[in-house]
Amino acid sequence: MSDATQDPKASLAALLAHNLSLLERAISLGEQRYIARVLRSLPYVRRALAENAQILATVVQQTLAASALKDRLLGALPKSDDAMDEDSGKAQPAAARAQAAMPEITAYLHLLVVAYALDRADYSVADELCASGISESLVQNRRSLDALCAKFVFFRGRICELNGGIARITDDLLSLQRTASLRHDAETNATVINLLLRLYIVEGNLYEQADRLVSRAPFPRQHASNPQVARYDYYVGRIRAVQLNYSDAHVHLQQAIRRAPQQAQQQPQQAHTATSAAAPKKDDKAATPARPVAGGFLQAAYKLLVIVELLMGDLPDRAIFRLPVLRRALAPYLQIVQAVRVGDLARFQTTLQTHEALFQRDKTYTLILRLRHNVIKTGIRRISLAYSRISLADITRKLHLESEEDAEYVVAKAIRDGVIDARVEHDSAMMVSNEAMDLYATNEPMAQLQQRINFCVQLHNDSVKAMRYSLDSHRAELASATAAHERERELANEIADGDMDDSEEEWA
Repeated sequence: MSDATQDPKASLAALLAHNLSLLERAISLGEQRYIARVLRSLPYVRRALAENAQILATVVQQTLAASALKDRLLGALPKSDDAMDEDSGKAQPAAARAQAAMPEITAYLHLLVVAYALDRADYSVADELCASGISESLVQNRRSLDALCAKFVFFRGRICELNGGIARITDDLLSLQRTASLRHDAETNATVINLLLRLYIVEGNLYEQADRLVSRAPFPRQHASNPQVARYDYYVGRIRAVQLNYSDAHVHLQQAIRRAPQQAQQQPQQAHTATSAAAPKKDDKAATPARPVAGGFLQAAYKLLVIVELLMGDLPDRAIFRLPVLRRALAPYLQIVQAVRVGDLARFQTTLQTHEALFQRDKTYTLILRLRHNVIKTGIRRISLAYSRISLADITRKLHLESEEDAEYVVAKAIRDGVIDARVEHDSAMMVSNEAMDLYATNEPMAQLQQRINFCVQLHNDSVKAMRYSLDSHRAELASATAAHERERELANEIADGDMDDSEEEWA
């Protein structure tokens, strides 16, 4: 191992130098994927800056020219080491110094200082630097700054949420959304739309305004990054669930979960196998599982998905409650699922009262209240499958209803909704179940197959649209096609000459 991999300071300095070189390459070649690669390393850089922020101060000191922005950035960082300054100054090439005025490099260093101030809970400094970074990116109006500007917007939304709420920058967000739409800045537009949806849904419970925003502000799904699309699907799924459109809510929530990092969604057996294969057996006791990526997002999405599936009349897969990242978070929701599956109304009410504070905090309490009728319908369905004839008094006792009149009303409504296939005999106060119908004789299997086909087709179309091609690849294809045509033409001429010779010999 080299010293750069062992020394955290040297490793961070090498990573920052590599990221700056990638930014220079992105600017010279006009390739946005290099900027995306730099931003993907941002979580690691943030963790490394927590203890080695002097390295960033050194890079800022040597890279940026003297300006008021440079003074503000250095003021938010600890003082750099003089020895490191000398060593880095000797190692820094002259070409890098010549490119010090690049707006992309300035914006990237600016973004790192904002992230450092946010991690230190210095919200006032972070907010001021973030606002100046957004304004500077808008003034430059360079397409290579779009991804960095989107990160500035995201960090400012996070800073405001931790320090007073996003509502105080609503006007700025609406102005940014208009500007990003006019400039076709897809990443900034997607980030701003998600922040506005979070403001309307999470902070204000303004679902009507959120629905109007979704309907009137097109989301750039094809050009936005994967995390922003996952967040957008989650918010739209929550809106559709509140609007009683459970099928659309289920589709959006499934898309959000599929776009989330898959490492945290592994089964316990798979995770244990991967851990045991990666580490020696003698170190198994000391090995600790890594922190899951986007664990909080997965928990919120699965909580809402479980409730939506129950409201649709389906039961969620039990395997999701065994996932390590979801086991504790979904424990109260598992009790709700068990109550709905059995059709025990008393157990459902007890669980709802026990975990009411948790459901209120998760903003799923009103949706869970809608499950009361589903619990009753599930209980009636189980009773209709178990008994061919049963009295309304027994139904009242099994479902813990108040009177036989309520039981008769619930049974009649279940029959009308198609939940059960039965009839009510008023004279004898009995419910008589009809003969069960084969599920494969209905359209349900075809509907499930069509749903999977639609998902596969959409995945194929998205993959085709996301493919990248080299700018000069068509020239090689044209050259090979031209050579092939020349060979075919020569072959045709040779065949024609040969046929002419044979015919002349025959005439001779």
